[in-house]
This record gives sequence, C-alpha cells and structure tokens, in this order.
Amino acid sequence: MPTYAEAIERHFGDGGPSSEGVAENDFIRRVISRKTVRRYNDVIPSDSLLDLLVAAALSTSAKSDFQQASILRVADPIKRTAIGALFPSMPWIGVSPVFFIFLGDARRLQRVGELRGKPVRNGTLEGFFNASVDAALAMQTMILCAESARLGVCPISVIRNEIDKVAAILALPDLVFPVAGLCLGYPQTEGYVSLRLPRRVTTHHDRYDDSALAQAIDDYDRRRDVLHAIPGEQQRSIAEFGEAAFYGWSEDKARQAAKAEGAAFPPYLRSHGFNFD
Repeated sequence: MPTYAEAIERHFGDGGPSSEGVAENDFIRRVISRKTVRRYNDVIPSDSLLDLLVAAALSTSAKSDFQQASILRVADPIKRTAIGALFPSMPWIGVSPVFFIFLGDARRLQRVGELRGKPVRNGTLEGFFNASVDAALAMQTMILCAESARLGVCPISVIRNEIDKVAAILALPDLVFPVAGLCLGYPQTEGYVSLRLPRRVTTHHDRYDDSALAQAIDDYDRRRDVLHAIPGEQQRSIAEFGEAAFYGWSEDKARQAAKAEGAAFPPYLRSHGFNFD
C-alpha cells in the first residue's frame, strides 16, 4: 500500500499537505487510494458478504434517526437487462456481478405517521432532501466497506435520467426514488484513480473564498490532461460549442452541465407524491 503522501499526491497532485507525521491508518490510506472500477471478473460475491455490506450501509448516520434510505438489489436477469439496455454506453450496468440501487425513501416515514395516527406529510423539500442524503450516506458507506473487502465499485447516477422507465421496471411506489445505482464485483482490472480538484479550491477556512478559482482550475486542467487526456472525438456538443484547441476537465464539465440532464426527474417526483413545499 502507498504511504499517505504517495496516495495524496496521486489523488490530488496539488502540492498540499501530505499528512506527514500522522499515525498510520490502513482504512484512511485505502480511502485516499480508492479507484473507480468498471470491469469485473465473473466471480459473484457471496450472499453473506453482500448481506454484511448492506448491514454496514444501513448502519451509517441518518437524519434525526428517521432512517429514510432503502437498498434494492436488482438480481432478476430480465430487470437487469432492461435497465442496462437504457444506457448502452455503460455496459457495466447490465453485466456487473452485483447491482444495487440506493433509494431515497420518504414513503416509510409517512406510513409510520399513518400507523401512529399522526399527520406526517413527507413530500416536502425537507423530506426529499433528508431521504436523498440518507441514501447517499448509505451508498458511500457501502462503497468504502466493499473496497476494504477488495471489491471494486462504480456509482451510477445516470439512472435518474430515465427515471420513469427505471421506476416502472422496479415498480417503485410514490415517495420512493432512486438516488443512484452501484455496480459491484471483484475487479478484472486495477481500475483508475481520478485526479481530484486541488484542495485550495474545495476546502475553506472560516469563510468561503473562490477568488483564486480561475488560475487553480487552469492548473488542474493541465495536470489532469497529462494523466488522462480526453480524446478529440470525445469532445461534447461540437456542433453547438465548436472544437476546442485544448479540451480539459473544466471545458468538458461546463459543456456537460450546460446540457441539462435529468429533465424527467422533477416532473416524476411531483407526480409521485412530492410537492417540495
């Protein structure tokens, strides 16, 4: 395993603190060294291990102990194929050994109120936000625990882009919605470390300050391009934005964000129990 300094340099390369002198902690070192894995071997993790990972995920923090996350494992091959077919550019969704979907579950708390004769209306913005955060925390906990068990993972947020179809395949009731999917299995390849933004951009002290953002992003673009340049044929929306002479992370993400994703998500939520008051 790499040292803290080696792992931090590989993940950020920003010349920032390297945690020199901090006692060794294998878990922290693994988190800093984590990789995205999209190719898996054919070995399916045991049900005992998967049950343990689910228990770990559901042991994470939850807003006010409301516990508004649910985890759905999609094992039915027909359903897996149907979901995978919605995203042909991401074949790992349909073929990874295990596929979980982490659900924001605002329904359960509302039903608990009904069972106890209390007027709980959980389709509010607060209810949506709390359920979303609970599900995200559960997924991240599973990710870290799975990786500590030598598994590889790849989160899948794109499923929200086809929310109507995914929800129909899974027969999701009102007030229950997918936050993200998670591919999981034993890695076939090593995976890759995605260079993160410099910490001077994403960490702040006492007040928020992005006055040095432009220079920091340009530096990040150049360093990231050396490690994994984006091929010219993968430039987004050339007809609309033209072909960039230098196409870095910021240009790619600006173009991606300019073409709004998930347009079906808000109307789906509003038609399935959420009013966001």
